[in-house]
Amino acid sequence: MNKKPQFRINLKSKHLLAIMTIVCIVAIVGTFASGVGTEQMQETAGLFVVPFQKGIEHLSGQVENMLETFKEKKALVEENEDLKFQLENLMSENNKLLQDQTELTDLQELYQLDQEYGDFPKVAARIISKDPGNWYDTFMINKGSNDGIRVDNNVIAGKGLVGIVTNVGPNWSTVRSIIDDASHVSAMTVSTQDNLVVEGDLELIDEGKLRFVQLYDQENKVTAGERIITSNISEKYVEGLFIGYVSGVEQDTNNLTKVGTIVSPVDFRHLRDVLVITINKQDILSEE
Repeated sequence: MNKKPQFRINLKSKHLLAIMTIVCIVAIVGTFASGVGTEQMQETAGLFVVPFQKGIEHLSGQVENMLETFKEKKALVEENEDLKFQLENLMSENNKLLQDQTELTDLQELYQLDQEYGDFPKVAARIISKDPGNWYDTFMINKGSNDGIRVDNNVIAGKGLVGIVTNVGPNWSTVRSIIDDASHVSAMTVSTQDNLVVEGDLELIDEGKLRFVQLYDQENKVTAGERIITSNISEKYVEGLFIGYVSGVEQDTNNLTKVGTIVSPVDFRHLRDVLVITINKQDILSEE
């Protein structure tokens, strides 16, 4: 059985509005033509035309408000994206300035250190890797034998002694710092020239301190604030390198010597650049 074709009328809203407008106009004209009185026309307009007109005006107002709101939101989104872009640029520039300032400070400290120990030949190097952990107890630098660096060269940075070169390649070297547990430095006090040994202690360095032992001070002259430097009797460290200030002294259990702590002027948590003294203690002894 064949189904009868069904007809559907699909009208868009704008077409429907146009048709309704035409119908209203035709109704008005027809009313004039049929001699309908003014009062009847007003009643008809009040019932049909006026509500329709108000509806159109209300709808038009809502559309305008929506368009205006959309424009405002779009402008705010664009402005927000622009502000985000500017903020990212400012943060990037600020980070670059901070990095440059830090690097400049490090270079100024190295220059001052180079001037302070001007009698020793030195090579500037940058740290390229280190052992795991927060502290630079063992690390690698980007200079080696091609630059005149040898095993047992002393390493300085900041305002004092950092450590000693333990291994050398053509363009790299490894350094063991004085905070390492395996480090022992022969040192002495500046005011009394009493000898002592500075030992590395990774637990104590969390307080920014080193440990010293074997201080012979029967007259109790060594107190907090005493400067500690490398000793003239050290086998591997050249004499006179600044190690730090005494922060505490107490009697050892043997009742013969004293032990204590030293505050280092070197920031062993944020090392970046160092100076390597390219002459060894044995070289100096051979020249004498």
